[in-house]
Amino acid sequence: MTSTDSAQKAPAKDPWDLPDVSGLVVGVLGGTGPQGKGLAYRLARAGQKVIIGSRAADRAQAAAEELGHGVEGADNAETARRSDIVIVAVPWEGHGKTLESLREELAGKLVVDCVNPLGFDKKGAYALKPEEGSAAEQAAALLPDSRVTAAFHHLSAVLLQDPEVQEIDTDVMVLGEVREDVEIVQALAGRIPGMRGIFSGRLRNAHQVESLVANLISVNRRYKAHAGLRITDV
Repeated sequence: MTSTDSAQKAPAKDPWDLPDVSGLVVGVLGGTGPQGKGLAYRLARAGQKVIIGSRAADRAQAAAEELGHGVEGADNAETARRSDIVIVAVPWEGHGKTLESLREELAGKLVVDCVNPLGFDKKGAYALKPEEGSAAEQAAALLPDSRVTAAFHHLSAVLLQDPEVQEIDTDVMVLGEVREDVEIVQALAGRIPGMRGIFSGRLRNAHQVESLVANLISVNRRYKAHAGLRITDV
């Protein structure tokens, strides 16, 4: 058997064989908002080192003290510099401007965009389509020296922040261009009890994932719920 034959017959990698991310520092931009604060709380509670960022360092520090579990607060630039993984949880309206201002600090970092471009009117929430195609693709365009992925779009901020909730019953759709980066984010999601990270395609498919939040908002309003997603048969 030639070495080529041997390589072709090598067993496929188990998609659930994910890396150990417990030692990585996670920064959350927009960490004083409901979604960012909830993610920071859950990850820190699971034992991850977390820094939350805000435009104002004192605001971030106050939020960090409230969360406990060793969470630190800093301004956005310091948060980006000190973190291995940076979750972008800023409001859509400030998404582009925030990332553009942090291009240098985010260079070389693994960036996880969880922003949902949405509009609201009398009929409820509806999806917006950015010029680049999605918030994640906008992030990739603005951060050419970063490794951009997309994840954590469909989580209830209410459940994330509720200390009485022990497990978050949901899957996290993770998108990205590089398998190793996606697997790091999957593993990070899996640190939160009840949660799984599921590979869901490349960044060009991020728009429909971001848009689905508009549907979940409708579900939640009708059923007075905090709905999440489960991917079956995987």
